[in-house]
Amino acid sequence: MGLFDKLKQGLKKTKDSLFGGLNGLFSGSEITDDFYDELEETLILCDLGAKTSEDVVNGLKARVKEKRLTLTSEVRGELKEMIKEMLGEDSPLDLSTVPSVILVIGVNGVGKTTAIGKLSHQLKQEGKRVIVAAADTFRAAAIEQLNVWTERAGVEIIKHNEGSDPAAVVYDALDAAKARKADVVIIDTAGRLHNKQNLMNELAKISRIVHQKAEGCALEVLIALDATTGQNAVNQARAFNDAADITGIILTKLDSSAKGGIVISIANELKVPVKLISVGEKIDDLQPFIANDFVEALFEVDDEN
Repeated sequence: MGLFDKLKQGLKKTKDSLFGGLNGLFSGSEITDDFYDELEETLILCDLGAKTSEDVVNGLKARVKEKRLTLTSEVRGELKEMIKEMLGEDSPLDLSTVPSVILVIGVNGVGKTTAIGKLSHQLKQEGKRVIVAAADTFRAAAIEQLNVWTERAGVEIIKHNEGSDPAAVVYDALDAAKARKADVVIIDTAGRLHNKQNLMNELAKISRIVHQKAEGCALEVLIALDATTGQNAVNQARAFNDAADITGIILTKLDSSAKGGIVISIANELKVPVKLISVGEKIDDLQPFIANDFVEALFEVDDEN
């Protein structure tokens, strides 16, 4: 199964349960105020959120007026184009230096460790040497889980005992990366949203070590968000962005969610690019986020039902 087919399959729940509700709105009847009201309500149910849904509807009204459209069937294509524009340019991972560093943050339970395992596998398949730093030292289970995933991916792991200084793990991982000429260092961190000051201090310490030990290296700070939590994911990203300079988002569990519209809300409200999405449970089910493919898959699933 190709990447596009996996994406279509991963978006099926979103399409069937929510975006499918758009079908009846594009029946070809005359565009009225009631149509806009129903469209906004449907978009909110699609988990675009109130603000983004309002932005979409206002944008469509402007396009309808500019192009002198009169039928609802003419709005469907405009909606697709608006969503594509809202998602913006694709933003692949910056892995331009050796080593490059990827710092992964997020609350516990969002699939952060699993995403790191999948990303490690993906990079290994691309021929890159990967070292993973188990810097979530507050939970023994986190280290054990990460160890299982790195074994599956066939990449190296640097770990200390539970309760160790996370920054020391990062220090050793960067030393190892230099010695072993690794291409990418992926750093797992503890998810403690409830204590933002400690989180900020810890991330700042890790960041200082990264810049000292790997001066000039490309650095990605990715937050893992669970698609099934809907608008709560946006709130998490806002809170974490106060503690770290987030460069991108890994959206997990997209295949388990009927709330895939959260991608659009994230792009519109946070202006932080979604860089990776997980569309299944298999180790190769993490893929780069491509806005055009996302929108086409979303609407093509609609066409098949």
